[in-house]
Amino acid sequence: MFQPTYLDHNATTPVHPAVLEAMLPYFSRQHGNASSRHEYGRAARRAIDEARQRVAYAAGAHPTEVIFTSGGSEANNLFIKGAAAVRKPGMVAVSAIEHPCVREPAKQVARAGWTLREIAVDRDCRVVGADFSAVLAARPELLSVMLANNETGVVQDVAALAEEARSTGAWFHTDAVQALGKIPLNFRDLNGHGVHAMTLSAHKLGGPKGAGALILDKRVEVQALIAGGGHERGLRSGTENVPAIVGFGLACELATAGLADGAARVGALRDELERGLVAFGATIFGAGAVRLPNTVYFSLPAIDGETLVGKLDRAGYAVASGAACSSANPEASHVLLAMGVDAALARGAVRVSLGAASSTADVRGFLATLGETARQLNRMTALVH
Repeated sequence: MFQPTYLDHNATTPVHPAVLEAMLPYFSRQHGNASSRHEYGRAARRAIDEARQRVAYAAGAHPTEVIFTSGGSEANNLFIKGAAAVRKPGMVAVSAIEHPCVREPAKQVARAGWTLREIAVDRDCRVVGADFSAVLAARPELLSVMLANNETGVVQDVAALAEEARSTGAWFHTDAVQALGKIPLNFRDLNGHGVHAMTLSAHKLGGPKGAGALILDKRVEVQALIAGGGHERGLRSGTENVPAIVGFGLACELATAGLADGAARVGALRDELERGLVAFGATIFGAGAVRLPNTVYFSLPAIDGETLVGKLDRAGYAVASGAACSSANPEASHVLLAMGVDAALARGAVRVSLGAASSTADVRGFLATLGETARQLNRMTALVH
């Protein structure tokens, strides 16, 4: 079967072989329900407890702060909707570059009587300090600013933003789905600066799809989205997905164990990739900001991003034209538009996100293929005109 070189790790990552191996027994001989009182159930509960400790350690949190969910989208919804349900309706403010699973629940609570305010970003995808201060002056009840953007890879100074917001009494949340396993992450430190909640996801760091977590300060009350048996401190009812949770825990341990060396290696590949892209005349989005070491978001002049992604896929390279969860939407990226990027240039955007297995050969092969593909598309455009 034809398998393109995979360069879309921000969308999802392959499951680490050791993670798969650790999960397999919980699909078969260790199939117990963690709420059952017999040995099968107790074994499942022990596995969940161990995974909770691993996730907490990787995120710099306490195990009692880890609320397992079905993924990052559910965790973000749990905080936005769950916090809005227990606080007096007021302003919910989110950055203009948030993932749809933050933006959409914020819109939902706005339709239920809250006021929604988007926080502006600059041309390098960083929160504009003056606009953030203006938001704080309006005394928001809830704030959400993602730690690392899934499209540009730009990293926000969430600690400084949360510190500034402390005097408002707002509850501050950060979506750290793209950060865990790529850059150092410590909830205890962020919590000390005023961050109350943080979202994680397993499948972005070598774990399985279907597992995520909301790291939640125990002093913060949220209302459950799913009621029932009172699982996860009563905040997320439903029989636990034991295999996925086990995989999540081990994936966290593996991804953070060699983080520094891995980030340096992947960062060097990204730099080589960007040098080649600049030689083609590409615009690199967010190039002036601190970014994840694995992410490059670029646009070539007068070339449509969706068309280019399709051509590259057929030529043997799997990349993305934006956020995977929004790929059905042909409109220009809301992230790039919020950055003030011209709509025509934004529609040409392509994201390359490297992973642990990415190599120099992958990068050089991609650049060669991209160059030839771009030349073909430019020739076709010239013939049409």
